[in-house]
Amino acid sequence: MDGMQKHRILMVSDFFYPNFGGVENHIYYLSQCLLKLGHKVVVVTHSYGNRSGVRYMTGGLKVYYVPLRPFFNQSTFPVFYAPLPIIRTILIREKITIVHGHQTFSTLCHDALLNSRIMGYKVVFTDHSLNGFGDLGSIHMNKVMQFTLADVSQAICVSHTSKENTVLRSGLRPEKVFVIPNAVDTSMFKPALEHPSGPEVIIVVISRLVYRKGADLLVEVIPEVCQLCPNVRFIIGGDGPKRVRLEEMREKHSLQDRVDFLGAVPHARVRSVLISGHIFLNSSLTEAFCMAILEAASCGLLTVSTCVGGVPEVLPDDMIVLAKPDPGDMVHAIQKAIFMLPKIDPQVMHNRMKELYNWHDVAKRTEIVYDCAMKCPDLDLLEHLSRHLSCGALAGKIFCLVMIISYLLWHLLELLLPADDIEEVPDVILSHKSDEEMLAKN
Repeated sequence: MDGMQKHRILMVSDFFYPNFGGVENHIYYLSQCLLKLGHKVVVVTHSYGNRSGVRYMTGGLKVYYVPLRPFFNQSTFPVFYAPLPIIRTILIREKITIVHGHQTFSTLCHDALLNSRIMGYKVVFTDHSLNGFGDLGSIHMNKVMQFTLADVSQAICVSHTSKENTVLRSGLRPEKVFVIPNAVDTSMFKPALEHPSGPEVIIVVISRLVYRKGADLLVEVIPEVCQLCPNVRFIIGGDGPKRVRLEEMREKHSLQDRVDFLGAVPHARVRSVLISGHIFLNSSLTEAFCMAILEAASCGLLTVSTCVGGVPEVLPDDMIVLAKPDPGDMVHAIQKAIFMLPKIDPQVMHNRMKELYNWHDVAKRTEIVYDCAMKCPDLDLLEHLSRHLSCGALAGKIFCLVMIISYLLWHLLELLLPADDIEEVPDVILSHKSDEEMLAKN
């Protein structure tokens, strides 16, 4: 490790394999690269169907599927103290030094970070999303964020816009927040050997068909584009409650031969869908980063996207056409992209993506965050409580009460099952020399 400190990292999130998405891929690829750098990485998530207990993945990545069931949108029910005995046992068994939680909407992440901090572990949090300030749900989540991040060692955001949003929502000091973008596996997402030819222009949409992803915008944009550009065809991958509206739009405008629905697309098939098109369309209303744009660009597609959140930070201007989240502006952006298509070389775009984004670089930058976290001073109970007391006149007192109960439960567990009685697992060291070339390519 070139003299750098080796860390024992526990990644915690409700979102992980076999579920697929931006957070899941981020945790998986980051963990794989950290393992290759010589760190020990263990993942904790909730059980998925029959998938429970301990599993091993590529590169020796160990995953604990703890016996907690998802309650809403793949997140577990907010039972703050229930995971404490399991998390404590895993921390001791695996000799963990840093707990790294992912995603604002992961209940298990919040539970693990708060309980780990009271036990004296260094904790790091990565925020993958943006959140508002006006609706009831956002106000609630922002208060939860303030509670969790009041005592965090360091935080990571995937874009500068995300950092600004997180700092405003949580009250975290900006100097404690690092910006480390996502990356893309360019060995998996690469252009087709033969680019789709002919007069037809194929626009690909791969997204969850929900309000936040701009499905309602697509309902208005697609008929207008089809009317103005007779040679355009749409391929829509993904599923969700808004699919009904899109299918109604197709029937209403008689676009059955120009709009294809693929349904939910497994991650392993995303590339095969992308390389069948020329333009990738992202209509999200809010995005902290959007990994789908990276995957499309790596496959050589020109991107048209709404100019929201951290999206303007993702790609250079000549690889993306930005539009306001307005149907008219999006139609104009698509027309501009069609005009730009003859100048696009998919292989050149792919090579540029290999230079701009790679997981090895993300892992190296995350190492720096871990080193900073390890330098943070250890706090006693009173110092923990003082940080949470500052979260509000009433909320601060409630947060302090929660932490005191957690502290008492931890000491009760120490009496019932002392740490010395928990068997530590031997470390399995795998050779990753054969993977160095793959890391260099990615």
